[in-house]
Amino acid sequence: MFKKQILIIDDDEDLSFVISDMLENYGYKVTCVIDSESAFELLRNNAYHLILLDINLPDTTGFELCRELRRTSDVPVIFASARTSEIDRITGFDIGGDDYLPKPYSMKELLSRVNALVRRTYGFGKEEIIISFGNVTVNITARRVIKNNEIVSLSLKEFDLLAYLCENRNTAVSKEKLLSEVWGAFSITEPSTLAVHIRWLREKLEDEPAKPKYIKTVFKVGYILEAAE
Repeated sequence: MFKKQILIIDDDEDLSFVISDMLENYGYKVTCVIDSESAFELLRNNAYHLILLDINLPDTTGFELCRELRRTSDVPVIFASARTSEIDRITGFDIGGDDYLPKPYSMKELLSRVNALVRRTYGFGKEEIIISFGNVTVNITARRVIKNNEIVSLSLKEFDLLAYLCENRNTAVSKEKLLSEVWGAFSITEPSTLAVHIRWLREKLEDEPAKPKYIKTVFKVGYILEAAE
């Protein structure tokens, strides 16, 4: 089953380990780092569904990291910090944080906040997420694609790109948004890489790749997956 990925950015490694263990027991995939440099490196090459962010970091503040992140991504962010003043909480929300959890907190409360934000953002539940268009069926939950009753082999990035287009079907998505959400918020991936992956998807899924019926280019914007609701 497809697991939502969470990035924890906190220099308290013992606490991060406890949180990671708890969240993974509830079906999430968790990665932990202790500073912004490590976080930026991961965000350049990976897309996460939620970030749990401390404010006091060794090399910067969580506020500065969030400001930088919001230039390219709207990934949900929960601030978790021992800084509990009203001005800190207001700052966290003003710069783009989605929730603010003061330390110390219970694991039950943290899990509840994470679950609520994930559900609110992605509609995440127990039911499988399946999108169909033409003779293609995409099971986002199971990460499986079938065309004409045969499984289609896709690379990790091909599937991630297709899944994002499916989740935003019938909506034009900019190239910048796709690069940010699929390749990572701080990715240095060139737009040409996106174009190549789109071509590969068309070759595997469209009956006439040169005249795509579903995965279409939107002039001066990006791409759209046209699928019946």
